[in-house]
Amino acid sequence: MSSLNSPESFHEFISRFESRLEKLFSTTYTGKSVLSPGMPEGFIEAVLETNPLSVFVPSRFGGRDQKVSETLAMLETASYHSLPLSLTLGINGALFLQPLSKYGPPEVQQSVFSRFMTQPVLGGLMITEPLFGSEALQMQTRFRREGEGFRIQGTKHWGGLTGQADFWLLTARGETPRGDLERSISFFVWERSFGGITVEERYNNLGLSMIPYGRNHLDTVVPESHRLHSPGSGLVMLLDLLHRSRLQFPGMALGFLHRLLDEAILHTRNRQVGGRSLMQYDQVQDRLAEIQAFHTTAAALCVYSSQAASVSRDCSSDGIAANAVKTVVTDMMQQGAQSLLQLFGATGYRKDHIAGQALVDSRPFQIFEGSNDILYHQITEAILKALKKSGEHQLGRFLGTYPLTAAATPDLGQVLNFSPSPAMDQRKRVALGRALGRIICLNQVLALGDRGYRPDLIDNAVAVLKEEIHVLLAVYTGKTRTTLVEEYHDGSNWLDYL
Repeated sequence: MSSLNSPESFHEFISRFESRLEKLFSTTYTGKSVLSPGMPEGFIEAVLETNPLSVFVPSRFGGRDQKVSETLAMLETASYHSLPLSLTLGINGALFLQPLSKYGPPEVQQSVFSRFMTQPVLGGLMITEPLFGSEALQMQTRFRREGEGFRIQGTKHWGGLTGQADFWLLTARGETPRGDLERSISFFVWERSFGGITVEERYNNLGLSMIPYGRNHLDTVVPESHRLHSPGSGLVMLLDLLHRSRLQFPGMALGFLHRLLDEAILHTRNRQVGGRSLMQYDQVQDRLAEIQAFHTTAAALCVYSSQAASVSRDCSSDGIAANAVKTVVTDMMQQGAQSLLQLFGATGYRKDHIAGQALVDSRPFQIFEGSNDILYHQITEAILKALKKSGEHQLGRFLGTYPLTAAATPDLGQVLNFSPSPAMDQRKRVALGRALGRIICLNQVLALGDRGYRPDLIDNAVAVLKEEIHVLLAVYTGKTRTTLVEEYHDGSNWLDYL
C-alpha cells in the first residue's frame, strides 16, 4: 500500500477499486467466509491496498481532498458487493477521519493521515455504553488530567471494529474536583501503542458478521496533544459529526439497493411459475417497482448530501435533514431486503444467500447512530418548533415555504391542510415524523428530476413516496390508541373457551 504519487482521475480510482472488489468477492470472501465472523486473513489489507479511504483524507496529506460525492460513490461501490464492507469503510471515514480532519491538532493529523495513506490501518468511534445508548450525553466514561495527558476510564460497547481498529476516537466527560462529571463531552484520538483498551466480550452479532463488535474496558492515558478542539462545545462537535455521518448513509444504501434490484430482476425474470416468469405477476411488479423507487430515492439523496455533508460545513444544526435522510433510506434498505427475500422464497432463507444476508445486515441500520423511532420523533419536534417560530399554524402552508419541503408540498394536495397539536402523543409524533421524512426525500427526488434524471424512474419514486406519505398521515390522523394490558394472563387461555 502506498500513497498516491500522481493525480488519478476519479473514474480510474473507482474502476481500480471496483476491480479489486470483484476479484476478492469471487475468490477470497466466498462460501464459508460468509458464515464465519470477522474477515479472512489478508482480506482487509487487499481492500485497503487500493486506497479507498483516501477519499476521506485532505489533499495536503496525499488524499483526494474529501469530496463528498467521491466518498458516497466509493461507499456505493463497496455496498454493491458487501454492505458490511461499506459500513467498515464508512466508520473509518465519517466517524474517524472526517472529524479528525476538522477538529484534530495538525501534528496528530499529519501522523494519522500519513499512516492511513501508506499502511492498512483502521479507525473507529466509541460513544455507546451498556447503560447509555440513546442517552449518550449521560455517558459515564470519564477523564481527568494526569501528567502531560488525560486518563480515560469507562466501558464502551458496540463500537464497530472492536479489537481490530488501530485508532479510536474516544468520547468521555471530564471529572470535576468533586468527583462528578461535567455536562460537556470531549473527544480524544487513541492509538494502539497507548494500550489500555481491553476487549472484555466479543458479541455474536446477528448480522454484519464481517465487523467485530463487543464490550471494551477503558483505562488508558492519552497525550494532551491528542484531544480534539472545536470553536463550539463538545455537544456541537458531536452533532456535527453525527449529522454529517447520517447524511452519508445514502452512499451505503444506494449500492445495497442497486444490488437488491439487480438480484430481484434476474431472479424474477428467470423463475418460472404457472407457465410464465415470476416477473409477469402484478404483485411481483409492485415489489420490483418499489425497490427501484427506493434506489432512485437513494440516488437523489446522494446528490443532496454531496453538498450538504461537506466537511467545510457545520452540520450541527442540520438535524431535520440528517435525521430524515438516515431514517428514510435505512427503512428503505430493510423494506427492500424484506421484498427480496419474499421474491426468492425458501431459496433465499439462508445465511449464505444474498437475500438472507441482506435482511440481517440492513436491520441494524435502523438502530445505530440513532434509533429511527427516536429520530422520527425528533423530526416532528423540530418542525413543530419551526412552525411555532414562523407564526404559521397550518402544516401545509408552512411546508410550502420551508426549503426542505417546498417543492414537494404542492404534489400532496390537501392532506397537509391541518394544524398539528403540540400536545400530541409520542406515537403520533413518530408517525408524523415518518411522513415528514418522506416529504423531505420527495423534495430531493423532484430536484433530481429537475436535473434531468430519467423521468420514468422519477415518476415511480414520486408515486411510491406519495403513497407512503398518505398512509402515514392516515395513521397520524387516526383515533385508535391501544396500550398494553400488563396483567394479561388471567382469562386469556383459549382452551378455557372451548
